[in-house]
Amino acid sequence: MKLRRTPPALSTMAHPGALRVGARTLAFPGGVAASFAVTGYPREVGAGWLEPLLTYPGRLDVSLHVEPIPQAVAAMRLRRQLARLESASRSDAEHGRLADFATEAAADDATDLAASLARGHGRLFTVGLYLTVHAATEQELEAEVERIQALAASLLLDAQPTTFRALQGWVTSLPLATDALRLRRSFDTTALAAAFPFTSPDLAAPAGDTTVLYGMSGSGVVLWDRFAQDNHNSVVLARSGAGKSFFTKLETLRLLYQGVEVAVVDPEDEYARLARAVGGTHLRLGAAGVRWNPLDLPARGGPHDDVLARRAMFLQTLVATMVGQPLSAQARAALDAAVLAAYACAGITRDPKSWTSPAPLLADLVAQLAVSTSGAELAAQLAPYVTGSYRELFDGPTTTAPSGHLIVFSLRDLPDEVKSVGTLLALDAIWRRVANPRDRRKRLVVVDEAWLLMREAEGARFLFRMAKAARKHWAGLAVVTQDAADLLGSDLGQAIVANAASQILLRQAPQAIGAVGDAFGLSEGERQFLLTAERGEALMVAGSASRVAFQVVASDAESALITSDPAELVHLEPAEATFTLFDDEEGDPL
Repeated sequence: MKLRRTPPALSTMAHPGALRVGARTLAFPGGVAASFAVTGYPREVGAGWLEPLLTYPGRLDVSLHVEPIPQAVAAMRLRRQLARLESASRSDAEHGRLADFATEAAADDATDLAASLARGHGRLFTVGLYLTVHAATEQELEAEVERIQALAASLLLDAQPTTFRALQGWVTSLPLATDALRLRRSFDTTALAAAFPFTSPDLAAPAGDTTVLYGMSGSGVVLWDRFAQDNHNSVVLARSGAGKSFFTKLETLRLLYQGVEVAVVDPEDEYARLARAVGGTHLRLGAAGVRWNPLDLPARGGPHDDVLARRAMFLQTLVATMVGQPLSAQARAALDAAVLAAYACAGITRDPKSWTSPAPLLADLVAQLAVSTSGAELAAQLAPYVTGSYRELFDGPTTTAPSGHLIVFSLRDLPDEVKSVGTLLALDAIWRRVANPRDRRKRLVVVDEAWLLMREAEGARFLFRMAKAARKHWAGLAVVTQDAADLLGSDLGQAIVANAASQILLRQAPQAIGAVGDAFGLSEGERQFLLTAERGEALMVAGSASRVAFQVVASDAESALITSDPAELVHLEPAEATFTLFDDEEGDPL
């Protein structure tokens, strides 16, 4: 295993004779280099103790070679080491010499390590740490070498030059997995783990088995596990074009690597290529032939759930969003009675045995409202969704059941007037899956362009309830929006932000920086950073003590799947459009 900081300039070697080997240096056509092997280490190290070397401002290659030692071999070596140390201590005591405290400390360390290995708490590794410093001229190299040796000495590292082995030292620093020097030292698991700078010192937070790489900061790698925090929610705020959707899709993809189930409300159909690539379910609400019945009952609920009552309460929220205003008490009463009557006509009662019957349609509900004196006005307001311009989505039973490890509800084909309704329908379907007590697993619910729902009072309340209750069902809610005013300008929006342990801010518009700065308690420097941030530069806020600025980093393969930049998409080949969806419970194709 190798940990490298910067790539070597292999392209500068025009031909084999272009490399000149000296006693301690190598000369390239474009510069010179010198290598060092670390032969001495401090007795105790802290987490990220290699950080000063990895963040060195000059050009420095840091190469770490790791090789595990078999357990039997490690136990035999420890026994021999303990025997030598104990023998030396006894010899000193028998001859009346003063105790060698270094030997006693080494014996104690060996004893603790042997006990740890015997209990299976760790392993032994042979580790080689090598440094190669580059410069343009011999004079610059001498100055760089002095600085590197001083830095290594400050870390209590003994860095020895590879005299007469300069070529082997340089080869060892290349990404070839070849250790030509073999100057190794034994490390246990804890010491080796501390050598890897895989956490940023500016972001103190627990990590678990679903840790995700967010990007690179000036002080190291930014890793974050939303499921190890107090709650699993997040808020992503940015102006248009700052990279918020790119970041969210990248986290979605990397959580899928970890086995987390993800559901997305996608207003602009940006997740379609990702869903096709990973075999997810892609539901295009509003497209020709796609139907969605909001009166569907879940296949099965909890042992004490009244599924019918819960569906009736959701329909109160849905209808209020459809008509664009809160319902009066009289209208709510009429709607509740019409819902129960529509289910009764379909043979569905409060008896769980009847819940498997085909559910009534929205048209059946409106028909029940129309025959009621108090519900006639509400039935007239719902006419566009039954007989008017918006009827196509609701004119029949649900065509595709949402299931799988990635579920994407695309709303691009819906008219703008119906997008808030489509968002609410998608969130309801997702929430029924999340709240299923028979299927507990880590889940993430992504609501992209959440301002579409926040501008509706009922939609904002639904999103707030989900933010409050998601943690109890082992789920996280990711709210992504470019309109900070809609999120921060209401009490419910501020409550959603307050219930998000992970807060990611990308570039902000000058008109919004005041509200964003006040809401997140940003310093003047942090505000200036967000005003001038480049695409993909973000500020991670996790409470008042943990804050770090980082650059979102994606591989070429990941970027090809998640980019929405037209200039990049025009050069990408179309993704394969045919794939098979499997039901996650039965294993049969949908």
